[in-house]
Amino acid sequence: MSDRALARLDRVIERAEALAGAWSARARICTTVGQERAMLRLLGVSGLDRDGRPLAQEVVDRYASGRPGRLAGGLVLPFAAALDEYDATPQELGLDVASGAVDLALEAEVLRDAGRRAAAEARARVLIGAALDRIDANRVARLELLEMIGDSRRPWLGVPLTEPTAVEGSREANDLVAGGADLIAVTVPAGRELADRLQEVGLEIPHWRPRPTSEPSDERTEPAPAGSQRGLSQLRQVIDGAAAERRAYARLATYGQPLGAPEQALVAAFERIDLVATDPIAEIVDGNIDPDRALADHAFARRLLARAGTSIVIGPGPLVVGPDLARGTPSDPATRAGRAFALQLLAVALARADGIPADRILVGALPPWLAEERDPAATAIAQVVLRRAALPGHPLVFEEPSPEDGGGPTTSRWVAILGAVLPLAGSAGLIVRSADRASIGRIAGRTRAAAEIATEVAAAYGPIDLRGAALDHARAAVGVALETLDRLAGDGWTSILADPIVGPGALRLGGDAVVERSESFDPLNEPRVSSSDAAARPAPEPGVEPR
Repeated sequence: MSDRALARLDRVIERAEALAGAWSARARICTTVGQERAMLRLLGVSGLDRDGRPLAQEVVDRYASGRPGRLAGGLVLPFAAALDEYDATPQELGLDVASGAVDLALEAEVLRDAGRRAAAEARARVLIGAALDRIDANRVARLELLEMIGDSRRPWLGVPLTEPTAVEGSREANDLVAGGADLIAVTVPAGRELADRLQEVGLEIPHWRPRPTSEPSDERTEPAPAGSQRGLSQLRQVIDGAAAERRAYARLATYGQPLGAPEQALVAAFERIDLVATDPIAEIVDGNIDPDRALADHAFARRLLARAGTSIVIGPGPLVVGPDLARGTPSDPATRAGRAFALQLLAVALARADGIPADRILVGALPPWLAEERDPAATAIAQVVLRRAALPGHPLVFEEPSPEDGGGPTTSRWVAILGAVLPLAGSAGLIVRSADRASIGRIAGRTRAAAEIATEVAAAYGPIDLRGAALDHARAAVGVALETLDRLAGDGWTSILADPIVGPGALRLGGDAVVERSESFDPLNEPRVSSSDAAARPAPEPGVEPR
């Protein structure tokens, strides 16, 4: 690339980092119903209520839904105070709150007493400390297992799981890992909040259903989705066993749904998930989620993922068509690619601001729609070179387009493009291919051969000097990226978003469930207290402020 193009690229990076810094600071002082659900699960609330609904959500809805003041104060301290008041376990108390037998609003009132507040804080520290100990142990277990059986060579070959249930998914994952897959990608089902929100505006999402013959008939056992916490726990054990057999560690990745980032991160930390796809910008653009909600949820999620040692995957940037809809004319590939590139840089800067190091942020290299455009190889080369220049130290991800993204007939073209750009990728981290039990050996062999040849090719020549269509595309994309970030800084999200699906002027999804925190107690950052220390420490006298 020319010096002029590189200079403009530096300005794009500076704009993205400046925006991310401002937005990250705002996101850290906000809480959401998603965060409060995750905090309850850290306290020990899990599973379903007596009516079969997600228990943590029912507790949050009982206490804080539609009450911004209560949401701002959070549920941790009222819940911890109620644990002492009723001498109950977290699960028992959660069931009582969900049924209406216990009103947490009364417990929030008793926190005005300094002694009761100090006791609630101590109880919360113990419970959340135990959860964080579990997360820390999982991080250590990953490192020990990697040392014992060895790691897979990069780029890893990732394969999406197709079986919907935990039982059949475990069998499929075992066969895929044995056949050469280094990573199994699992889609997490949509949460209850997202389903309810979409239903409120007249939209439906596909409900999870097991295949009729996918599980043994047993009326006592409800089939678990492969992407549920129970399903992921089973998959983790199976994948570890298959990896030990082949003497190379295999990874488990989750792809979540909008409004679920905090709980997805918590499950990832509890079940030793290695990679999590988390991109608040794509959630805002593609999922119609309120920007403040998405940014706050993902900032919270990244705190847990950073502690767990989990890597994250950020896609190549969302397809932004809002300005085109407003103008009434379609944009060219460089414009769409430039917008996506700008928003990807913004998502990466947000993740780094929240403590995720560059080598644990894998970034998508190619937009999925690119293979159908004119001069796809030249534009793909430009895209990879841009990302290598802007995101050094970040492993690149090459993901085969799904049928929804233009896969199928264009797969052969995408594979050819992959072979052309891999030598330029440098630290390629992951290649995601569609494969089943019958084809995994062939897919794995061809993908590894392409990676090995790319390494040889890269060593045979020096720096790349873009020319022709590739240079034109890179220059245009950088210009659009700079313009996109400038508009975001000046005009806000309206500069790139179309009207929300619920109508002009209405809230985007989740916008009524995010507020600034009014409670300064943050158990994720508080000193940890063990249960034995708490038992040995005398309770503070009533009315005496603890030191």
